[in-house]
Amino acid sequence: MHKNNRHKQGYNFTALVKAQPDLFKFIIKNKYNNQDTINFADPVAVKALNSALLKSEYRINFWNIPDGYLCPAIPGRADYVHHLKDLLTTTPRAFFPDDKMPVKVLDIGTGASCIYPILGQREYDWHFVASDVDPVSITAAKQIISSNKPLDRNIHCRLQTNSNHIFHGIISEDEFYHLTLCNPPFHSSLAEASQGTARKLKNLNKGSQYPVKQEKTLNFGGQKAELWCPGGELAFIRKMIKESKVYQKQVLWFTCLVSKKDHISKLKFSLKKAHAKQVKVINMTQGQKISRFIAWSFYEIS
Repeated sequence: MHKNNRHKQGYNFTALVKAQPDLFKFIIKNKYNNQDTINFADPVAVKALNSALLKSEYRINFWNIPDGYLCPAIPGRADYVHHLKDLLTTTPRAFFPDDKMPVKVLDIGTGASCIYPILGQREYDWHFVASDVDPVSITAAKQIISSNKPLDRNIHCRLQTNSNHIFHGIISEDEFYHLTLCNPPFHSSLAEASQGTARKLKNLNKGSQYPVKQEKTLNFGGQKAELWCPGGELAFIRKMIKESKVYQKQVLWFTCLVSKKDHISKLKFSLKKAHAKQVKVINMTQGQKISRFIAWSFYEIS
Protein backbone atom coordinates (compact mmCIF):
# COMPACT_ATOMS: atom_id res chain seq x y z
CA MET A 1 0.00 0.00 0.00
CA HIS A 2 0.95 3.63 -0.33
CA LYS A 3 3.28 4.81 2.44
CA ASN A 4 0.66 7.33 3.63
CA ASN A 5 -2.19 4.84 3.74
CA ARG A 6 -3.51 4.64 7.31
CA HIS A 7 -4.43 0.98 6.77
CA LYS A 8 -1.06 -0.39 5.63
CA GLN A 9 -0.53 -2.17 8.95
CA GLY A 10 -3.89 -3.93 8.82
CA TYR A 11 -6.95 -3.45 11.00
CA ASN A 12 -6.65 -2.66 14.71
CA PHE A 13 -9.88 -4.29 15.85
CA THR A 14 -9.40 -3.20 19.46
CA ALA A 15 -9.41 0.45 18.40
CA LEU A 16 -12.20 -0.12 15.90
CA VAL A 17 -14.50 -1.73 18.46
CA LYS A 18 -13.73 1.09 20.87
CA ALA A 19 -14.83 3.57 18.19
CA GLN A 20 -17.90 1.54 17.24
CA PRO A 21 -18.92 -1.17 19.72
CA ASP A 22 -21.46 -2.70 17.30
CA LEU A 23 -18.55 -4.11 15.31
CA PHE A 24 -17.76 -6.54 18.14
CA LYS A 25 -20.53 -9.00 17.19
CA PHE A 26 -18.97 -9.51 13.74
CA ILE A 27 -15.44 -10.28 14.93
CA ILE A 28 -14.25 -13.86 14.49
CA LYS A 29 -10.91 -15.60 14.79
CA ASN A 30 -8.85 -16.36 11.72
CA LYS A 31 -8.41 -20.13 11.83
CA TYR A 32 -4.90 -19.88 10.39
CA ASN A 33 -3.33 -17.42 12.86
CA ASN A 34 -6.04 -16.94 15.52
CA GLN A 35 -6.05 -13.20 14.88
CA ASP A 36 -9.20 -11.08 14.99
CA THR A 37 -10.94 -10.61 11.65
CA ILE A 38 -14.41 -10.53 10.13
CA ASN A 39 -16.08 -12.62 7.45
CA PHE A 40 -15.43 -10.48 4.38
CA ALA A 41 -18.04 -12.46 2.45
CA ASP A 42 -20.70 -11.05 4.77
CA PRO A 43 -21.73 -7.58 3.48
CA VAL A 44 -23.31 -6.65 6.82
CA ALA A 45 -20.00 -7.28 8.55
CA VAL A 46 -18.11 -5.32 5.89
CA LYS A 47 -20.51 -2.41 6.26
CA ALA A 48 -19.96 -2.42 10.04
CA LEU A 49 -16.19 -2.51 9.50
CA ASN A 50 -16.37 0.46 7.12
CA SER A 51 -18.44 2.47 9.58
CA ALA A 52 -15.91 1.76 12.32
CA LEU A 53 -12.94 2.63 10.08
CA LEU A 54 -14.49 5.91 9.00
CA LYS A 55 -15.34 6.82 12.57
CA SER A 56 -11.98 5.81 14.03
CA GLU A 57 -9.64 7.07 11.32
CA TYR A 58 -11.53 9.83 9.50
CA ARG A 59 -13.87 11.37 12.11
CA ILE A 60 -17.01 10.33 10.22
CA ASN A 61 -19.68 9.78 12.88
CA PHE A 62 -22.49 8.91 10.50
CA TRP A 63 -22.08 6.74 7.42
CA ASN A 64 -24.76 4.56 5.90
CA ILE A 65 -25.63 3.17 2.47
CA PRO A 66 -28.96 1.75 1.31
CA ASP A 67 -29.37 -2.01 1.05
CA GLY A 68 -28.26 -3.28 -2.33
CA TYR A 69 -25.62 -0.60 -2.92
CA LEU A 70 -21.90 -1.12 -3.32
CA CYS A 71 -19.91 -1.27 -0.09
CA PRO A 72 -16.36 -0.12 -0.90
CA ALA A 73 -13.09 -1.52 0.43
CA ILE A 74 -11.67 1.56 2.14
CA PRO A 75 -7.91 0.76 2.11
CA GLY A 76 -7.88 0.39 -1.68
CA ARG A 77 -9.93 3.55 -2.15
CA ALA A 78 -7.51 5.42 0.10
CA ASP A 79 -4.57 4.26 -2.04
CA TYR A 80 -6.09 5.93 -5.11
CA VAL A 81 -6.44 9.21 -3.20
CA HIS A 82 -2.84 9.14 -1.95
CA HIS A 83 -1.47 8.38 -5.41
CA LEU A 84 -3.51 11.27 -6.80
CA LYS A 85 -1.83 13.49 -4.22
CA ASP A 86 1.54 12.27 -5.52
CA LEU A 87 0.45 13.12 -9.05
CA LEU A 88 -0.30 16.67 -7.98
CA THR A 89 2.96 16.89 -6.03
CA THR A 90 4.95 16.07 -9.18
CA THR A 91 3.01 18.67 -11.19
CA PRO A 92 4.88 22.01 -11.54
CA ARG A 93 3.86 24.69 -9.06
CA ALA A 94 3.01 26.99 -11.96
CA PHE A 95 -0.32 25.20 -12.15
CA PHE A 96 -1.07 26.21 -8.55
CA PRO A 97 -0.56 29.98 -8.56
CA ASP A 98 -2.45 30.60 -5.33
CA ASP A 99 -1.40 28.46 -2.36
CA LYS A 100 -4.56 29.47 -0.51
CA MET A 101 -6.85 28.07 -3.19
CA PRO A 102 -8.09 24.55 -2.39
CA VAL A 103 -7.48 21.63 -4.70
CA LYS A 104 -10.74 21.02 -6.57
CA VAL A 105 -11.69 17.49 -7.53
CA LEU A 106 -14.56 15.98 -9.51
CA ASP A 107 -15.64 12.46 -8.55
CA ILE A 108 -17.48 10.71 -11.38
CA GLY A 109 -19.90 8.10 -10.01
CA THR A 110 -19.49 8.86 -6.33
CA GLY A 111 -21.99 6.19 -5.31
CA ALA A 112 -24.11 6.08 -2.19
CA SER A 113 -20.96 5.72 -0.06
CA CYS A 114 -19.41 9.03 -1.22
CA ILE A 115 -16.14 7.37 -0.23
CA TYR A 116 -13.61 9.24 -2.38
CA PRO A 117 -14.79 12.74 -1.40
CA ILE A 118 -14.77 11.68 2.27
CA LEU A 119 -11.21 10.38 2.08
CA GLY A 120 -9.91 13.27 -0.03
CA GLN A 121 -11.47 15.88 2.22
CA ARG A 122 -10.28 14.30 5.45
CA GLU A 123 -6.76 13.50 4.24
CA TYR A 124 -5.95 16.61 2.19
CA ASP A 125 -8.78 19.09 2.67
CA TRP A 126 -9.66 18.87 -1.03
CA HIS A 127 -12.93 20.36 -2.27
CA PHE A 128 -15.18 18.02 -4.24
CA VAL A 129 -18.06 17.90 -6.63
CA ALA A 130 -19.53 14.40 -6.36
CA SER A 131 -21.63 13.32 -9.35
CA ASP A 132 -23.78 10.28 -10.03
CA VAL A 133 -26.55 9.19 -12.40
CA ASP A 134 -28.52 7.52 -9.59
CA PRO A 135 -30.81 9.77 -7.51
CA VAL A 136 -30.78 7.30 -4.59
CA SER A 137 -26.98 7.46 -4.46
CA ILE A 138 -27.04 11.25 -4.49
CA THR A 139 -29.62 11.33 -1.69
CA ALA A 140 -27.57 8.91 0.45
CA ALA A 141 -24.35 10.84 -0.20
CA LYS A 142 -26.02 14.11 0.75
CA GLN A 143 -27.21 12.60 4.01
CA ILE A 144 -23.67 11.50 4.88
CA ILE A 145 -22.26 14.92 3.97
CA SER A 146 -24.83 16.91 5.94
CA SER A 147 -24.26 14.72 9.01
CA ASN A 148 -20.50 15.27 9.19
CA LYS A 149 -18.94 18.71 9.52
CA PRO A 150 -17.21 20.25 7.60
CA LEU A 151 -17.99 17.91 4.71
CA ASP A 152 -21.03 20.05 3.93
CA ARG A 153 -18.77 23.01 3.14
CA ASN A 154 -16.32 21.09 0.98
CA ILE A 155 -18.38 18.46 -0.86
CA HIS A 156 -21.27 19.22 -3.19
CA CYS A 157 -23.36 16.59 -4.98
CA ARG A 158 -24.68 16.88 -8.52
CA LEU A 159 -27.08 14.50 -10.25
CA GLN A 160 -26.14 13.59 -13.80
CA THR A 161 -29.55 13.56 -15.49
CA ASN A 162 -28.29 12.16 -18.80
CA SER A 163 -26.57 8.78 -18.53
CA ASN A 164 -25.08 9.28 -22.00
CA HIS A 165 -22.86 12.05 -20.64
CA ILE A 166 -20.03 12.04 -18.12
CA PHE A 167 -18.72 15.60 -17.82
CA HIS A 168 -21.39 17.42 -19.81
CA GLY A 169 -24.08 18.73 -17.48
CA ILE A 170 -21.73 18.48 -14.48
CA ILE A 171 -18.81 20.81 -15.24
CA SER A 172 -19.99 24.41 -15.45
CA GLU A 173 -18.45 26.88 -17.88
CA ASP A 174 -16.66 28.88 -15.17
CA GLU A 175 -15.21 25.90 -13.25
CA PHE A 176 -11.69 24.50 -13.10
CA TYR A 177 -10.69 21.19 -11.54
CA HIS A 178 -7.21 20.02 -10.65
CA LEU A 179 -8.32 16.38 -10.77
CA THR A 180 -11.13 14.14 -11.86
CA LEU A 181 -11.32 10.61 -10.50
CA CYS A 182 -13.53 7.66 -11.31
CA ASN A 183 -14.12 4.05 -10.34
CA PRO A 184 -15.91 3.02 -13.54
CA PRO A 185 -18.46 0.24 -14.03
CA PHE A 186 -16.25 -2.72 -14.91
CA HIS A 187 -18.72 -5.13 -16.51
CA SER A 188 -20.57 -4.99 -19.81
CA SER A 189 -23.82 -6.64 -18.70
CA LEU A 190 -25.85 -7.72 -15.70
CA ALA A 191 -25.00 -11.36 -16.40
CA GLU A 192 -21.27 -10.60 -16.43
CA ALA A 193 -21.58 -8.58 -13.22
CA SER A 194 -23.48 -11.44 -11.54
CA GLN A 195 -20.77 -13.90 -12.57
CA GLY A 196 -18.14 -11.58 -11.16
CA THR A 197 -20.01 -11.33 -7.86
CA ALA A 198 -20.32 -15.12 -7.71
CA ARG A 199 -16.56 -15.52 -8.26
CA LYS A 200 -15.81 -12.95 -5.58
CA LEU A 201 -18.06 -14.69 -3.08
CA LYS A 202 -16.55 -18.08 -3.91
CA ASN A 203 -13.05 -16.73 -3.32
CA LEU A 204 -14.03 -15.02 -0.07
CA ASN A 205 -15.83 -18.12 1.19
CA LYS A 206 -12.95 -20.41 0.24
CA GLY A 207 -11.50 -21.79 3.44
CA SER A 208 -13.82 -19.69 5.61
CA GLN A 209 -15.35 -21.34 8.65
CA TYR A 210 -18.26 -18.90 8.29
CA PRO A 211 -19.39 -19.06 4.64
CA VAL A 212 -22.19 -16.77 3.49
CA LYS A 213 -24.82 -17.82 0.97
CA GLN A 214 -24.90 -15.80 -2.23
CA GLU A 215 -28.57 -14.86 -1.95
CA LYS A 216 -27.82 -13.11 1.34
CA THR A 217 -25.16 -10.84 -0.15
CA LEU A 218 -27.22 -8.55 -2.32
CA ASN A 219 -25.32 -5.40 -1.45
CA PHE A 220 -22.12 -7.06 -2.61
CA GLY A 221 -23.58 -6.86 -6.10
CA GLY A 222 -24.20 -3.13 -6.30
CA GLN A 223 -26.57 -1.33 -8.61
CA LYS A 224 -26.46 -1.22 -12.41
CA ALA A 225 -24.59 2.08 -12.70
CA GLU A 226 -22.05 0.92 -10.11
CA LEU A 227 -21.14 -2.37 -11.78
CA TRP A 228 -21.99 -2.47 -15.46
CA CYS A 229 -22.70 -0.45 -18.58
CA PRO A 230 -22.87 -1.33 -22.28
CA GLY A 231 -19.34 -2.15 -23.41
CA GLY A 232 -17.96 -2.30 -19.87
CA GLU A 233 -15.10 -0.20 -18.54
CA LEU A 234 -13.30 0.07 -21.89
CA ALA A 235 -16.29 1.70 -23.57
CA PHE A 236 -16.92 3.89 -20.53
CA ILE A 237 -13.36 5.22 -20.34
CA ARG A 238 -13.23 5.75 -24.10
CA LYS A 239 -16.37 7.86 -23.79
CA MET A 240 -14.71 9.73 -20.93
CA ILE A 241 -11.64 10.40 -23.09
CA LYS A 242 -13.75 11.63 -26.00
CA GLU A 243 -15.75 13.95 -23.75
CA SER A 244 -12.67 15.18 -21.89
CA LYS A 245 -11.49 16.95 -25.05
CA VAL A 246 -14.37 19.40 -24.64
CA TYR A 247 -13.22 20.29 -21.12
CA GLN A 248 -9.47 20.09 -21.71
CA LYS A 249 -8.85 23.63 -20.43
CA GLN A 250 -11.04 23.17 -17.36
CA VAL A 251 -9.27 20.10 -15.93
CA LEU A 252 -5.58 19.70 -15.16
CA TRP A 253 -5.57 15.90 -14.76
CA PHE A 254 -8.29 13.50 -15.82
CA THR A 255 -7.91 10.10 -14.13
CA CYS A 256 -9.75 6.78 -14.01
CA LEU A 257 -9.19 3.36 -12.49
CA VAL A 258 -8.60 0.55 -15.00
CA SER A 259 -9.33 -2.96 -13.76
CA LYS A 260 -7.94 -4.87 -16.74
CA LYS A 261 -4.29 -4.38 -17.63
CA ASP A 262 -5.02 -5.41 -21.22
CA HIS A 263 -7.13 -2.28 -21.66
CA ILE A 264 -4.22 0.09 -21.10
CA SER A 265 -2.74 -0.13 -24.61
CA LYS A 266 -6.18 0.46 -26.16
CA LEU A 267 -6.78 3.46 -23.92
CA LYS A 268 -3.36 4.91 -24.76
CA PHE A 269 -4.27 4.66 -28.43
CA SER A 270 -7.55 6.50 -27.78
CA LEU A 271 -5.66 9.20 -25.88
CA LYS A 272 -3.18 9.56 -28.74
CA LYS A 273 -6.09 10.08 -31.14
CA ALA A 274 -7.54 12.65 -28.72
CA HIS A 275 -4.18 14.51 -28.76
CA ALA A 276 -3.64 14.28 -24.99
CA LYS A 277 -0.28 15.86 -24.21
CA GLN A 278 0.44 13.84 -21.07
CA VAL A 279 -0.46 10.23 -20.29
CA LYS A 280 0.56 8.32 -17.17
CA VAL A 281 -0.29 4.88 -15.82
CA ILE A 282 0.16 4.58 -12.06
CA ASN A 283 0.29 1.13 -10.49
CA MET A 284 -0.94 0.57 -6.95
CA THR A 285 -0.21 -2.49 -4.81
CA GLN A 286 -2.41 -3.77 -1.99
CA GLY A 287 -0.97 -7.04 -0.71
CA GLN A 288 -0.80 -9.41 -3.69
CA LYS A 289 -3.26 -7.35 -5.70
CA ILE A 290 -2.05 -4.83 -8.27
CA SER A 291 -4.46 -2.16 -9.44
CA ARG A 292 -3.88 0.90 -11.59
CA PHE A 293 -5.26 4.15 -12.85
CA ILE A 294 -4.64 6.07 -16.03
CA ALA A 295 -4.13 9.84 -15.98
CA TRP A 296 -4.08 12.26 -18.88
CA SER A 297 -3.83 15.97 -19.47
CA PHE A 298 -4.15 18.34 -22.38
CA TYR A 299 -1.76 20.77 -20.72
CA GLU A 300 1.99 20.91 -21.42
CA ILE A 301 3.33 19.55 -18.13
CA SER A 302 7.07 19.07 -17.87
